[in-house]
Amino acid sequence: MNFLKWLTFSLVLIGALNWGLIGAFDFDLVSFIFGDMTSMTRIIYTIVGLSAIGYLIFQIRDNMECSSCNY
Repeated sequence: MNFLKWLTFSLVLIGALNWGLIGAFDFDLVSFIFGDMTSMTRIIYTIVGLSAIGYLIFQIRDNMECSSCNY
């Protein structure tokens, strides 16, 4: 796994954990750390969202490259 794919996966995992905290305990860790909808909070949410799109693209690319693999 290359560095960029690992980084995007890590950020998506952090975002998923934050959503899990929101769903289970109504606790938004990002807002708790950086403030409620401050510019830094919005930047964090944007980076996590873009990471999800990037990770999806990496997964699709990897699957297309390996479509001729014989397992």
